[in-house]
Amino acid sequence: MQPYHLIYQSQWMEPMGATALHELLLQSRAYNRQHGITGVLLHTPEGRFLQVLEGPRAAVRHLYYHAILSDPRHHHCQVLGEGSWPTRSFATWTMGLRYAQPSDLRTLLGEATNNSLGLTPRPYPRPQLLGLVLDFVALDHVPAWQEQP
Repeated sequence: MQPYHLIYQSQWMEPMGATALHELLLQSRAYNRQHGITGVLLHTPEGRFLQVLEGPRAAVRHLYYHAILSDPRHHHCQVLGEGSWPTRSFATWTMGLRYAQPSDLRTLLGEATNNSLGLTPRPYPRPQLLGLVLDFVALDHVPAWQEQP
């Protein structure tokens, strides 16, 4: 069975400190391990997220549509692409983390201008966006096996 990818962005209700981010990662990794989900989270200092989730279709969709969307700490959630994919892109990460600057996300999303929320992307096709995220992660010089904030 091919893994299912879902790529989304959101804005955290308030900037997230290191301790809160660490707790979120611990919870996410435990949940993802139990449900066969892998992926990566890009996080900016002001609390903007871009996340790739991958794994069994039902598990990925349930996580996003029933847990993430219903989490009151998230707002302006937007799916940027979803669907089956031949292989996992982050197979060794129950949830990898990469820090990004707002300008990094604007570049990844192809945003022509930054509105007040920075959430108006020119949508890339999912394969192209996934490739851009993979390139961004590769440039971070953190070993692929290392899952720490």
